[in-house]
Amino acid sequence: MIIVTGGSGKAGRACVEHLRAHGHEVVNVDRAAPAGDPGVPFVRAELGDFGQAIAALSSVDGRIRGGVAGVVHLAAIPAPGLATNAETFHNNTASTYNVFEACRVLGIKNIVWASSETVLGLPFDTPPPHVPLGPDAAPRPESAYALSKLLGETMAEQFCRWDPELKIVGLRLSNVMEPGDYDRFAGFEDDPAKRKWNLWGYIDGRDAAEAVRLALGAEFTGAEVFVIANADTVMRSGNAELLDAFFPGVPRRAGAGGNATLLSIEKARRLLGFDPGSRWRDPA
Repeated sequence: MIIVTGGSGKAGRACVEHLRAHGHEVVNVDRAAPAGDPGVPFVRAELGDFGQAIAALSSVDGRIRGGVAGVVHLAAIPAPGLATNAETFHNNTASTYNVFEACRVLGIKNIVWASSETVLGLPFDTPPPHVPLGPDAAPRPESAYALSKLLGETMAEQFCRWDPELKIVGLRLSNVMEPGDYDRFAGFEDDPAKRKWNLWGYIDGRDAAEAVRLALGAEFTGAEVFVIANADTVMRSGNAELLDAFFPGVPRRAGAGGNATLLSIEKARRLLGFDPGSRWRDPA
């Protein structure tokens, strides 16, 4: 049994579908009901309340049979600007703590959760220290949302320090896209500044779901963080042209050429076997 919190959201829907397709029994825990019938049990819970969080992850209204193999924590206010700064910070920090603590109390040792590319310094009003930019770069949260995600990463480190058998994988997901979103990409060529804010990155929801499954199956313990993006940018223009125009003084490391992602996924490739197969340039 895999419990997916936030399974009604954009990344959550893809994750639920992908895990089911790979033979996992899945329960969706969310405060919003899923659209349509995804074919998995749904439990409504407010994860900012610890009592609801531990009840949802333990009994799921009697729907858990055979134990919980892992928890995928995607539930959150998913971006800056959707609520007040204080509400975003409080909701995301409290719900992440509650899920981590509920897992600790219940003896669940396998957690994958959605951190964010924003921890890297988005929207890059201050240029990045280098490109491609990966988890080796010092965190630089520039919003309450990004700060909430960085605190989640810090909490994961301490929870794993308390319990050396625990695994908590933070996936710094790039901007999640579905195939229907790709029609908009042609318009970015007219104004590349529209996507400068995340170095022209994206992650197809199907590849995000694959990263989640790989992280659940990873055999290491401890807290690890990975940048998860697709292997290309959202642009047809090459990186050299874009960087010359918007970040001319930023050092360019190996791998920054062509249309390759400027959000480094090398650690995810190396430790998770992540190999994103979707490209917006290809037919869905």
